Amino acid sequence: MARTGKEYLEALRKNPPNLWYKGQKVEDPTTHPVFRGITHSLAQLYDMQHDPRHRDTLTYEQNGQRYAMSLLPAKTPEDLARRSAAYKLWADTYLGMMGRCPDYLNAVLMAFEQSAEFFGPYADNVRRYVQYVREHDLATTHCLTNPQVNRAKSNLEQPDPYIPLGVVSESNEGIVVRGARMLSTLPTADELLVFPSTLLKEGPGADKYGVAFAIPTNTPGLHFISRESLAAAEGEFDYPLSSRLEEMDCLTVFDDVFVPWERVFIYKDLARCNTAYAETGALMHMAHQVVVLKNAKTEAFLGLVSLMAEAIGADTFPHVQEKIAEVIVYLEAMKGFWARAERDAKLNKYGLLCPDRGAIDGARNLYPRLYPRINEIVQQIGASGMITLPSEADLNSPIGPYIEKFLQSATLPAKERVQLFRLAWDMTLSGFGARQTLYERFFFGDPVRMYQTLFSVYDKEPYKQRIKHFLGWKEQPQPEVVASD
Repeated sequence: MARTGKEYLEALRKNPPNLWYKGQKVEDPTTHPVFRGITHSLAQLYDMQHDPRHRDTLTYEQNGQRYAMSLLPAKTPEDLARRSAAYKLWADTYLGMMGRCPDYLNAVLMAFEQSAEFFGPYADNVRRYVQYVREHDLATTHCLTNPQVNRAKSNLEQPDPYIPLGVVSESNEGIVVRGARMLSTLPTADELLVFPSTLLKEGPGADKYGVAFAIPTNTPGLHFISRESLAAAEGEFDYPLSSRLEEMDCLTVFDDVFVPWERVFIYKDLARCNTAYAETGALMHMAHQVVVLKNAKTEAFLGLVSLMAEAIGADTFPHVQEKIAEVIVYLEAMKGFWARAERDAKLNKYGLLCPDRGAIDGARNLYPRLYPRINEIVQQIGASGMITLPSEADLNSPIGPYIEKFLQSATLPAKERVQLFRLAWDMTLSGFGARQTLYERFFFGDPVRMYQTLFSVYDKEPYKQRIKHFLGWKEQPQPEVVASD
């Protein structure tokens, strides 16, 4: 059932993840200076599910109980519309800057549940697990690629075959796994989902890497090793995003971690791992949530640059108008991908309605190239105003009157002008902003490989045939195949 923010925080206090920061175990993420902001921000999202203004958008009713809308089975166009409305409401709350809201992986879980037959002997495990997440409204994270020890070598050719995550042993009770994965964002989740990510290559002994499962984040032997924090201690005025939305990224280490059989979804099956996302519709549904999130993020940037230009009287200059119009074009393109993804949705063979892959692939290949340019536009419009940024403490000090006089703007008093430009800084130039740019560049993987994948899966034949027809080319007869004795 839909949980409250208090329930989420209490669960973290009672069962904290095995989380490490600068060599110290984080005993209570809800009070730790690095993790307090994100845990309480996530609690706010959970509380929205119970707000009468948002309840019907964020939850659905079944058998008299309320559940997270992101786990609503997608069977009809109306279901897709309800799901995306919920995505958008949560995304708008934090300007599209929280990349690992629970709805992201809920989209994957819902697709796996509805296409559970794909998982063969583990289909019931998938169904039961997703129902467990639904009933408890759990937050989940996942870990993705193997450590970058030597990317020119296969998993088996690394200095240790258990640098990549693999199966060590099995028993009647379950399996034991060892190794590491990058990159767990939001380690303050309840559960860790370990799904296939990159393409797994066949070979003797490689089947140990073909595994998918889910475990609690406090499982013995599991460790989340955090990077350095980007959270600022100064507070929300000075750092309006990083003080609240430091989701954290971690190296995830599995030191002979036990996984019960009921938590296993794929076992020593490379082919199933390599096709899981596309065949179940999980790829289209997770990307559907992302497209909505990127729309919210681009809307936030448009609002930001419009206010900045207006504040300093630059919105009358043609070159500034051109830059803002460029952001408008990007936004309208993303809106188009979103609309077409839902309009052209198709049922997969399991009866799950999946957003159109062509629209989804267009959005997830284009946005990593748009995002750095949007950042650049913010910086070009803000110019030196992005650097001349006193703090809230300065405003409240004896030198405050100087700031009030010299940092006022055409439309805003100094305090609001500084607050606006500090937001621009945190969105683009702070450590938090820089991490967002890197994150967007590689959100779905290496952009070059993504283009290669798009080239290989996209049906280009109708367009080739149109050119052939225009040129008057005759169809070449196919060579006859003669059966041999």
